[in-house]
Amino acid sequence: MELDLLPWKLSVIFPLLIIFLIKKWKKKSDVNLPPGPKKLPVIGHLHLISNLPFRSFGDLSRQYGPIMHLKLGEVDTIVVSSPEIAKEMLKNNDPIYADRPESIAVNILWYKYEDIVFSPYGHYWRQMRKICVIELLSPKKVRSFRSIRKDEVTRFVESLRFSAGEPVNLTDMVHSVLSSIICRAAFGKVLKDKEALMRLVSVALELGTGFLLADMFPSSVIANAVSWSTKRRLMMMRSKIDAIFDDMIHEHETNRGGNGEFGNEDLVDVLLRVKESGEMDFPIGYGHIKAVILDMFSAGSETSSSALDWVMTELMRNPLAMAKVQAEIRQVMKGRSHTDIEEEDIQKMKYLKLVIMEAHRLHPQATVIPRKSRESCQINGYTIPAKMRVLVNAWAIQRDPKYWTDPETFKPERFLNEPTMDFAGNDTRYMPFGSGKRVCPGIAFASASVALPLAQLLHDFNWKLPHGVDAQALNMIEHFGITSCRKDKLFVIATPYQPLP
Repeated sequence: MELDLLPWKLSVIFPLLIIFLIKKWKKKSDVNLPPGPKKLPVIGHLHLISNLPFRSFGDLSRQYGPIMHLKLGEVDTIVVSSPEIAKEMLKNNDPIYADRPESIAVNILWYKYEDIVFSPYGHYWRQMRKICVIELLSPKKVRSFRSIRKDEVTRFVESLRFSAGEPVNLTDMVHSVLSSIICRAAFGKVLKDKEALMRLVSVALELGTGFLLADMFPSSVIANAVSWSTKRRLMMMRSKIDAIFDDMIHEHETNRGGNGEFGNEDLVDVLLRVKESGEMDFPIGYGHIKAVILDMFSAGSETSSSALDWVMTELMRNPLAMAKVQAEIRQVMKGRSHTDIEEEDIQKMKYLKLVIMEAHRLHPQATVIPRKSRESCQINGYTIPAKMRVLVNAWAIQRDPKYWTDPETFKPERFLNEPTMDFAGNDTRYMPFGSGKRVCPGIAFASASVALPLAQLLHDFNWKLPHGVDAQALNMIEHFGITSCRKDKLFVIATPYQPLP
C-alpha cells in the first residue's frame, strides 16, 4: 500500500520543490547587485582570475566599473576599486563592513579566529586590540623600544661592513633583523626558534588569502576532499607553531613578570596576567594568547621587512631618488661626532618620509583589504547583501591614473602637495595600512621599524647591484599572500660611505 502512494507523493513534492527553487532564484535575482562579467557554470568567474588576483581585479574593474560582483566558485564577492566607494564602505558605513571573511588556513593557523587581525568585529576584538595597543603599539610604547631598534640596526650595519664589497641577500637580512626587533619588543628576547617561526609564518601568510579550493567551494565534498592534503599540512604547521609558543609561554609562567628587556612586563606577561585575573568580559585562554602572539610576529616582521625590501628595490631602480635621499640624510648627520642616527634625526628627513610613502603606494602590504558585510546595505545605488565578501583593491586604487599622475612611476615628490594623505587611510586614495575601524593598529611600530634601519643603511653605505644585473630588469612582480612581498630576493653590494674631511 505504501508503494502505491509513492507516485502520488512524488507528484505533489516535485512541483512544490520546483516552485521553491524558482522563488529562491527569483528572490536572489531581484537583488540589485553590482555589474560583472558573464560567468561560467560551477566555477563562476575563476577563469578570469590570475595567480595575482588584485591585478586581475584591476583589469576587470576598467571594463565593469569601480564596484563589481564576481562569483568566485560558490562565493559571491564584491570588488571595490574606487576611493569614493571605499570611503562609503570602510568609513561612512563602518562597522557594517568591519568583519573579516573566513578562510580555512586562517581558521586552522590563527586558532579559530581568536586573534585580533582576523577575529569577528565585536567586544572581544575591541578588548584584545586595546590590550595590544596599550602594551605594545601605542606611540609611548613604540618610543620606549628605541634602544632595541638601535641595537639591532647596529648589529645589522656591522654585519654589512664585514661583507663589504660582496653581494649580500638584503631581503633575508632585513627580515631577520626586523623579526628580532619584534621578538625583543613583544616577547622579551629573540626566540631560539625564530628562524623556524619565520618560515612557518611566511607560508601561513601565503595560504591564508581565502583562495584555496575548499574556500571557494565550501559546500563541495570533492573540493574538501581534494584540499585534505593542504589541510593536513596546515595542521602540521599549526602543531609546530604551537610547540614554539608553548615553550615561550612556559618560560614566561616559570619566570613570572619582568620578562621584558627593561625589567617590566612584556606582552606575553600581560596576556598571562589577564588570563589568570578572570576580570575581562571575555575570558582568554592559551589559544587566545598564542593567536595574538602570531599576529604580532607576523605583522611586525613580515609586513615591515617586505616594506623595507620594496623601498630599497625602488631606490636601486631610481638612482636620482637614491642620491637625493642619501644627500638629505648625510646633511642632517653632517658634523656629528658619531654616525648613529637617532629617531629625532629622522623627523628632519622629510624626503625620506616621501620615499617610504611612495613605496607603500606602489607596493601596499595589503594589496586587497578583505571585509565581510554584517548586514544588507545600499552602496553606490546597489544592494550589498549581508555576509557578502567584499574586497577593496588598494593596489588598483593606488595606481589609478584618475587619481595619480604617471601612477606606475616611482615619484616621492608627488606627496608634497597631498596633505590629506597619511598611513591611517583617512584619504581613501591611499590606504597602505587599511582604513576604518579595522585599520592596522601597528602603524607607529611599523613606521619606526622601517624608517630607522632604512636611514642608517642609506647613510652608512653606497649601494649597487651585483655585476651584470640591470636595475631596470629587476623583477617587480609580487608574491601573493596576505602580505605582498616581492617575488624575487634583492641581492646588493654595500660599500661603506667615507665622508669628506
